[in-house]
Amino acid sequence: MMTALPSPVWLALAAAALFGASTPLIKLLIGEATALSLAGLLYLGSGLGLGLARVWRDRGWRPGGLAAADWRWFSGATGFGGVLGPLLLVWGLARTGAGAASLLLNLEAVLTAAIAWIVFREHAGRRIVAGMALIVVGSVTLSWPAGETGVTHLGGPLAILGACLCWAIDNNLTRKVSASDAMFIAATKGLVAGAVNLCLALLLGHALPAMPQAAAAMAIGCLGYGASLVFFVLALRELGTARTGAYFSTAPFVGAALSIALLGEPTPPQFWLAAGLMATGVWLHLTEHHAHEHQHEPLRHAHPHVHDKHHRHAHDFPWDGDGAHEHLHAHEPLRHFHPHFPDIHHRHGH
Repeated sequence: MMTALPSPVWLALAAAALFGASTPLIKLLIGEATALSLAGLLYLGSGLGLGLARVWRDRGWRPGGLAAADWRWFSGATGFGGVLGPLLLVWGLARTGAGAASLLLNLEAVLTAAIAWIVFREHAGRRIVAGMALIVVGSVTLSWPAGETGVTHLGGPLAILGACLCWAIDNNLTRKVSASDAMFIAATKGLVAGAVNLCLALLLGHALPAMPQAAAAMAIGCLGYGASLVFFVLALRELGTARTGAYFSTAPFVGAALSIALLGEPTPPQFWLAAGLMATGVWLHLTEHHAHEHQHEPLRHAHPHVHDKHHRHAHDFPWDGDGAHEHLHAHEPLRHFHPHFPDIHHRHGH
């Protein structure tokens, strides 16, 4: 038996807050380790922390629920999001102010949505498109080279852009496996990515930081990458890729605020203009509404659920009818009208 699931919107915002807060904290560790070793420690902390939490939650080890065909999607997500993404971010942070870098990370939402729309044919309304356009304009404004903004040359912003592209690919591939155990997905990705990055660092002769700095990096990774990813996958399951990315685009504002408070970074007019454009784009995302008559095709899968309008099935096991639970279940064909997102039950054409 499982307890009721939190709102997917709040899960996405919690994921954004944790990830956004990690950016200036990682900036504090720059110089204590190379980009490769620091990226490895961040993800290793995520994998170990979530792995232990999962074993404690389940009172032992159990499979993650991934089907054989899902492993190719999951492997691609781990490679792009767990290995290349953090490496590019740490390299870019060393050449960009943390406040500017935090706002540039809004491009992850734009690229996530673009891939979802173009490659995976996920529906997008006018408010989502307009919001993404404003975020792009804000990011271009912020990226224009000027010493007082923390962007002294384009190398740093381009590396952060590369990290955003890697995570955008990761987000869309993770959507394919989002019905599986979110903690298993995040823990496995962290362990694989952490091990790969650390092994490469050691093979290339990179020194690891002292124990206090290494422990700090692993703690930041556990919360900012690990717990954040768990919340993100749970939201992805219910909101779809583009919209989860839209809510997640609030993360850079958390990072920018902490950069100002912790690092004392300057905030010239260019910074605030970019922030205003991006904030307006995020507001358009948060206020988007989508409803129309649609057809549900037969579907059979397993995921945590309650018995709502999409889950009206019988059980072959005892159940008291209260709270969320998880088991393999079948959906019969259904046609109806209601507000919805492109979640795991609403991936239809328009």
